[in-house]
Amino acid sequence: MWIRVVQLVLSCAVLGVGVALLLTPALGSDGFSTMVSGLSLSLDAPFLLVNVVVGVILVGLAWLKGRRPALGTVVQPVVTGTVVTAVLELLSAPSGLVARSVMLLAGFAVVAVGVAGYLGSDTGSGPAEALSTAYDPPIPFRWSYSVFQGASALLGWLLGAAVGPGTVLVVLLLGPAVDLVGRLSPRLRVHAA
Repeated sequence: MWIRVVQLVLSCAVLGVGVALLLTPALGSDGFSTMVSGLSLSLDAPFLLVNVVVGVILVGLAWLKGRRPALGTVVQPVVTGTVVTAVLELLSAPSGLVARSVMLLAGFAVVAVGVAGYLGSDTGSGPAEALSTAYDPPIPFRWSYSVFQGASALLGWLLGAAVGPGTVLVVLLLGPAVDLVGRLSPRLRVHAA
């Protein structure tokens, strides 16, 4: 069990670094963050508060579908959020579009490894992944995650949040990329409900 916990914590830290790399170039965010941002704007509520409320709702819905909260459900947002905050303090956006695009692509790859690693630890899903692993009958993560990210991004955009090429990249390719990482390294394979 302790090996899975170590994998969980390290993978969440990797995920946090990847999210910071994804956010820094300001070329668009993931669908979940876009949704939270849109809700925050339309409700005139702090991003952190909306993030917590939406996270609890998503985890609750996944629980109703049989995906019980577990250690990873708590560790993922805490460790990832802490690392994102710390790394964002250290990074600054490159000035050129090419350099910003390279940073975005690097962040995307790091996020894929982080998500695959923490879900592969089989210690519980965080809010953004909870519903994507709770479909009955099971739907491959590569598709369910893309649908979740796309629906979230669309809702956020309709509510006034900004989107960009990074949003499109995450919506279309993050689910398949996480699945690919899991197939290349069975220890990082996503476990469906």
